[in-house]
Amino acid sequence: MKNIKVIAFDADDTLFVNETYFAETEEKFCSLMSDYLSHQGISKELFKIQIANLKLYGYGIKGYVLSMIEAAMKISNNTISIEAIERIIQYGKELTERPIVLLDGVEETLKALHGKYKLVVATKGDLLDQRRKLHNSGLGKYFHHIEVMSDKQEIDYTDLIKRLEIEPSDFFMIGNSLKSDVLPVLAIGGHAVHIPFHTTWEHEKINHKVEHENFRSYDKIIDVLTRFEN
Repeated sequence: MKNIKVIAFDADDTLFVNETYFAETEEKFCSLMSDYLSHQGISKELFKIQIANLKLYGYGIKGYVLSMIEAAMKISNNTISIEAIERIIQYGKELTERPIVLLDGVEETLKALHGKYKLVVATKGDLLDQRRKLHNSGLGKYFHHIEVMSDKQEIDYTDLIKRLEIEPSDFFMIGNSLKSDVLPVLAIGGHAVHIPFHTTWEHEKINHKVEHENFRSYDKIIDVLTRFEN
């Protein structure tokens, strides 16, 4: 670990709560559309449309709202009322106004590492929303660089590492998604730690165990500090 120069943190569900709010919004959407389809059927249709729209809208609240509207139109066979569309738009606005809740041990971890390593945020989502959340969280002061990525594939991390002017072996990623925060980083020669969150979006799940010499998993983010004690 002596070669590590940059420690990167995912934002949503690594630094602060996020997926919980999306799950609550989906519950509202399913209730709104309950006259047309079962809860399970509505969730399935919404997820399918979200995934299809990622290449158009990317990740984040704006794309999610557009996907909810498209799902509502499809589920209702284009009979959804203007009032219901307005309600969906309001759901999106409410999402942007949810409180920023830091996860346990986050600030303590950042304080301990700040000044010893270059700390960056490497996260997906809407640029405006992610910058707002980081500003309102009070965590921005700890970070040298904030990277809001359109995706988290190997090429995206490779581009980030080039911009940081380091080697992959100098890069250490911390996040809650094995699919987005761990596997691509390991694949290019970096180090990664998984800090699971109690709720995971279906798109971020994998069905196999990760085993790699550069990989660790901890229950709490503050446990990461044990990797840097010596």
